[in-house]
Amino acid sequence: MRHVAIVGSGPAGYYTAETLQKADDIAVDVIDRLPVPYGLIRTGVAPDHQSIKAVSRRYEGTALTDNVRFVGHVSVGSDVTIDELVGLYDAVVLATGAPNDRPLDIAGADLPGVIGSAAFVGWYNGHPDFADLDPPLDAPGVAVIGNGNVALDVARILAKTPSEFAGSDIVAHARDILAASAVRHIQILGRRGPHQIAMTPKELGELGHLERASPRVDPADLPDEGDDAMLEPGMRKSATHLRQFAANPVAKPVTIDFDFFAMPVAIEGEGRVQRVIVEKTVLDADLRSHGTGETYAVDAGLVISCIGYQTPPIPGVPYEHGRGRFASDEGRILSGLYAVGWARRGPSGTIGTNKPDGARIGEMVLEDIGRGAGKAGRPALDALLAGRGITPVTFRDWRRIEEAEVAAALDGNPREKFTSIEAMLQAIGR
Repeated sequence: MRHVAIVGSGPAGYYTAETLQKADDIAVDVIDRLPVPYGLIRTGVAPDHQSIKAVSRRYEGTALTDNVRFVGHVSVGSDVTIDELVGLYDAVVLATGAPNDRPLDIAGADLPGVIGSAAFVGWYNGHPDFADLDPPLDAPGVAVIGNGNVALDVARILAKTPSEFAGSDIVAHARDILAASAVRHIQILGRRGPHQIAMTPKELGELGHLERASPRVDPADLPDEGDDAMLEPGMRKSATHLRQFAANPVAKPVTIDFDFFAMPVAIEGEGRVQRVIVEKTVLDADLRSHGTGETYAVDAGLVISCIGYQTPPIPGVPYEHGRGRFASDEGRILSGLYAVGWARRGPSGTIGTNKPDGARIGEMVLEDIGRGAGKAGRPALDALLAGRGITPVTFRDWRRIEEAEVAAALDGNPREKFTSIEAMLQAIGR
């Protein structure tokens, strides 16, 4: 029997497991520090994007096969080390994603009220690490730094009315705090222009259909309309949305302003964030942004940085600090140790991008391990954990947690998520 451990139960982990489980004579353990699977699908995808979350049913199909096992509530690094796993398994695949925010490296970034998108998204999605975040929504202005889809998700969630969350799985604590929010002006700050955004048409288009919020673009920031023809089709659609926002500003109680050519250079406030100092930029021939020296202030009681993510390092595993990912040769880190998904590539691409990546790394593992080296694998992990007093959460346990969440849901919503590990474990009688 060949034994493979996958660390991380998000899309990259389960796409890799899907390829591996089709092989003969193999046992795959998917290990996660949380008692619940699916990673980014559960705690990263916006709660009002249920169609995207539906991909978890595919992962469930893999998890229920005879040769794949979920090993939840086991922390790699403290409960079991990477070296121990490499000693027990023919291959260990790191599919840990990129759950940490890239630091916002400007003066004042440590002021209360400056929050990274991983924390804010985790808060409204019920991630146990961020359930107690309590973001300050008591001032009218919010600055959202970044020009990608995460910035759009954050702005949209801040702008929605309680009724617009019907059918979503936004958690109760976020639903309640957002309902009482004083936020009326959301400013999305991006260093470059409308043709350099990383925002997709679907997410941009959603902003035009909000009940109480209206997106606005300064027509002066838009390039000549004829230049849109040079963009790839998706980007061209995104640019069209921005042009419509500029041409048809609608008066609504909440505004979402796109502030292009705007580089945050400092955050200021007495005891908490009160404003962002922004420097106007211009683009050079290579489309890189450069400051002009002209600055202005954006009033904000909350700043949310959506400038990207990075994979947390693991002691003993080679790491590329500049790129925020594990160092690998196309996925091979060390003998018997691999990386897949964002842990391999860095935080780029969509959930679907991980499918071919998982298949490729899965095939690479099968080729490398051949018939296996007689490693002890799954039974040895069980014995090691038992000796340390650790009882993993199984996939059957997870389904009981899921049933309890579904039973607790508001009418029309898919679930009411548990937001603490203790509550998850109580649901299975621990």
